[in-house]
Amino acid sequence: MLEDIKINIKVQLTALWTAFMFLYIYVDYFHLYMPGSIRDILAGKMFVFDITQVVLLTGLASVTIPALMIFLSVALTAQVNRWTNIIVATVYIPYTFFNLVGEAWMHMEFGAVLEVVLLSLIIRYAWKWPRQGSEP
Repeated sequence: MLEDIKINIKVQLTALWTAFMFLYIYVDYFHLYMPGSIRDILAGKMFVFDITQVVLLTGLASVTIPALMIFLSVALTAQVNRWTNIIVATVYIPYTFFNLVGEAWMHMEFGAVLEVVLLSLIIRYAWKWPRQGSEP
């Protein structure tokens, strides 16, 4: 019989946010391989936006929040952790679909579906956060 140890909810949430971040970054990275992407970047355009400091800061902020959730899922107290995970994951679901606006290739759609699955699991795990003294 194989031993199956119980993994703390904080570690589970951290793993889900880490998986989300890998997908989030790689979907954007693979976007660079789409025809015209580099040309648009060199012309100072990102989708319909001019590439400015504000646009780049906004983009970095959108990546920073889930990246910080990797740490916060371990560091925050249970009550704050639970609600922070639920709220942030809930906000990122529509944001994930917004990222498909415009020309969305299969890799972007596939990545978005997986990201939403991971965010849904984060919400579910945080919602069902184990109570003290409850049986596993």
